[in-house]
Amino acid sequence: MSGIGGRLAGMNWAAFSSAEPDLAKTVETRFGAFTHHVLATLRKDGSPRTTGLEVRFLRGELWLGMMPGSLKALDLRRDPRFALQANPGEGQSLGGGDVRITGRAVEVEDPGIKGAYVTEVEPPEPFHLFRTELTEVVRTSVEDEKYLVLQIWKPGEPLRTLRRA
Repeated sequence: MSGIGGRLAGMNWAAFSSAEPDLAKTVETRFGAFTHHVLATLRKDGSPRTTGLEVRFLRGELWLGMMPGSLKALDLRRDPRFALQANPGEGQSLGGGDVRITGRAVEVEDPGIKGAYVTEVEPPEPFHLFRTELTEVVRTSVEDEKYLVLQIWKPGEPLRTLRRA
């Protein structure tokens, strides 16, 4: 799939879930295990910024909500590319694997959509709301205590599974 200027077009959460239901369920479970996760955005100078963030999977979308004027929101307004890392949890087991999502964040200003989000999530107001367009989902896990297994999904491509000893 090509987007504007030849860039890879992203898919929303519903399209990803339809294409890869098992991986989508695993990813939602990993993100659902903890409240806070790590969002990476790009600063004005192009260097990375990482910050904590709560995410929501609602109505077929992966939503990112932020306080007004937050640096991460300003970063996304300027350059919508992001990477989202699920909280690894305590210890070193990474139960359910390590999960990362990359894509573009699209700010939502439609009062009806924001109103529906407020009804379900009850965020402090005012707030920025972004829906996501996924460009990659990766799960890294350990199998049989000897294989590193990577599941890699990109829009328009089949799920790839790599095993490394």
